[in-house]
Amino acid sequence: MTIQYNESLDSEELKQLAASEKWEEAFDLLAQPLHIWLNQQGSFEKLAQRSPYEQLILSFDYVQGQIGQGGFIQLIQNGYTTLLVLVIENLQLLHLAPEMVKVLDDALKVYVLNYEALSRETSVEEFGKLYSEFKEFEALEAQFNNIHITLIIELVQKILSK
Repeated sequence: MTIQYNESLDSEELKQLAASEKWEEAFDLLAQPLHIWLNQQGSFEKLAQRSPYEQLILSFDYVQGQIGQGGFIQLIQNGYTTLLVLVIENLQLLHLAPEMVKVLDDALKVYVLNYEALSRETSVEEFGKLYSEFKEFEALEAQFNNIHITLIIELVQKILSK
């Protein structure tokens, strides 16, 4: 599949960041114009108009941000569960990061099996209790944190090679 990233960016800066192995900064450089576009759209509804690589970069940036701040429970409680599906679908379509697909798919399975408890609105206290109720997310978050940089590196390198 052709690598399509249609946003303009400073490719020299991207190359320099990659050469310095500043992968997260390079990924942020790729994600930032997509966030601006999304903010102009006002919702995720038009995300399907973007290329699979663009969809993956943007949705993965949201997923990693939510997981980094509060884990899968925060991602679910903030209503970003559909982005897990989008990331999984695009990773599979683009034949990228099978180990990330497994982690995200396992998290999605926990969500589906516990849909009622995880999808209901909660108070701050109830939200906090979800972390002690759903310990299975801890191992998945640890796996995610161990491998997310691999996906970031792969995405930056793919965009640089286009």
